[in-house]
Amino acid sequence: MKHRALIVGVVLVGAGFAVWLTRPVAQATGERLSTAVGTKPKNPIAHRSRPHLDHSAFFKEPMTSGPEVTRKCLSCHPDASKEVMQTAHWSWLSGDAERDGETVRFGKKNLINNFCISVIGNWESCTKCHAGYGWKDESFDFSNGENVDCLVCHDGSGTYTKDKAGQPSATANLGAVAASVRAPKRENCGACHFNGGGGMGVKHGDLDDSLLNANADVDVHMGKLEFQCIDCHETHGHQVPGKLNATYTEATNAKRFDCVTCHEGPPHADAMLNKHTDRVACQTCHIPEFARKYPTKMTWDWSKAGDASRKDSAHEYLKIKGEFTYEGDVRPDYAWYNGKMDRYLLGDPVTSDDQPINRPLGGRDDHTAKIFPFKIHRSRQIYDPINKVLIPPVTSGKGGYWTEFDWAFAAEKGMENVGLPYSGEYGFTQTHMYWPINHMVAPSKESVQCKECHGSAASRLDWQALGYPRDPAGGVRHEN
Repeated sequence: MKHRALIVGVVLVGAGFAVWLTRPVAQATGERLSTAVGTKPKNPIAHRSRPHLDHSAFFKEPMTSGPEVTRKCLSCHPDASKEVMQTAHWSWLSGDAERDGETVRFGKKNLINNFCISVIGNWESCTKCHAGYGWKDESFDFSNGENVDCLVCHDGSGTYTKDKAGQPSATANLGAVAASVRAPKRENCGACHFNGGGGMGVKHGDLDDSLLNANADVDVHMGKLEFQCIDCHETHGHQVPGKLNATYTEATNAKRFDCVTCHEGPPHADAMLNKHTDRVACQTCHIPEFARKYPTKMTWDWSKAGDASRKDSAHEYLKIKGEFTYEGDVRPDYAWYNGKMDRYLLGDPVTSDDQPINRPLGGRDDHTAKIFPFKIHRSRQIYDPINKVLIPPVTSGKGGYWTEFDWAFAAEKGMENVGLPYSGEYGFTQTHMYWPINHMVAPSKESVQCKECHGSAASRLDWQALGYPRDPAGGVRHEN
């Protein structure tokens, strides 16, 4: 096997020398690490069969509403709604943070991002992807189990779509969809997750419909091994594990997994590569690019919105949203990551001319952290320059910016919705947001090679930003 990227903890084995960061260079001895035996990973779908019951006999009568379907489902699955209602797919609260001695829950429901900015005040548009029916404003009843949407995850007909406020589209034949239910497949998860940020592949960059019928070059796991999403995101009691881009305390009801769930032992036949896995995430070497089929949005300038003289173009400019740039085959950015993130919560002060919306935690001295690949999305978004806080403007619906093109009203109404003081002035400030890259795992022959990180001024890695004075493959012992 060829050497992959050699980054942290050990460095280049060019002429048979092992250069360690924690002791002098082994020049005199010509020491070489021994060759290890790679461990074959577990295949989570080997010998697996998922029992399926044809539900067509239970749905012979027409269904007129989503809640009617759910009531029918609950007659046989009485605990299903209760389970779903304990998940982030229902609450849109996926993490928590310690603030002023208290645990604060947060998530899509109450955070600001630097795409469409905020759910609050824009409920009907955003909740099109909610796993429920009827979330159109702050009065939505999260305790009503009949509002849980069973079909969005279990549709087997390929015909089910959702409309504003999460309601089934008017064209959906609910009886036929309910009769088709089965275990979730890629197309069920992808209906929302592939379209995050308002379009195919827009937000994450490593999730789009190229994964539906992927070949091995797009994603080894889905293409070569034919994994479904739930083969890795193995779900119990409707809890879907895997959330990576939120902060967690002991109060968080969430489960994570990573590559070692299946790749338990030494993954490579070379000990030097195996040593790298102590401080380098598998994804760093094995996902050399993302946005392999569709370009993904990399920048968004809201301050340019509202210009009627400019022609709308989906990947360059929209009057309602502003100016964008998209890129394809994107090389990730890299940062230390210990699995936790700091988050900008509503009302937090803007403390930088390039405010992080979220920030991966960890560093060279944090031995729980690894170098991890990210997409960084950069935006100019509205804020209050006097109170120095980001504003969650009203964009969709009556009076929203997308219809009135009035930032002053959108800002005032948005701050009123979240109960924050507003100075009456607005401006635009630069922000950035990190998205972990986990999908589009390339074949091993395409993984990152040693020379792409070491021994070149064009290294993938910004060594100084990672806490090193220089490329550690330079043969110099580092004391700090």
